[in-house]
Amino acid sequence: MSASEAVQWVVAERSTTTTAVGWIGYIIIGGIAGWLASKVMGTDAQMGVVLNVVVGVVGAFLGGFLLSFAFDTASGGWWFTFFTALLGSVILLFLVKLVTGRR
Repeated sequence: MSASEAVQWVVAERSTTTTAVGWIGYIIIGGIAGWLASKVMGTDAQMGVVLNVVVGVVGAFLGGFLLSFAFDTASGGWWFTFFTALLGSVILLFLVKLVTGRR
């Protein structure tokens, strides 16, 4: 298997692993996880409600992608999705702070 085929397999396999929470659940959980992650990372003063939700939802997908290599993320419920979104949001905010150089 070549490197490009391996990358295509990983992306195709991991992109189909979503939880049974649904889109509304991702928005609710993402908002709470994004807000808590912004509190943890000290960026809450710079972010509004909409950006907290965006960070939380993107963080949920990022955390779910990273954790899908070690765990069965498709069978996770509300709590697993919340902690995954929180972890992914903290990682996302850390990377943004690292790239932008903001303190």
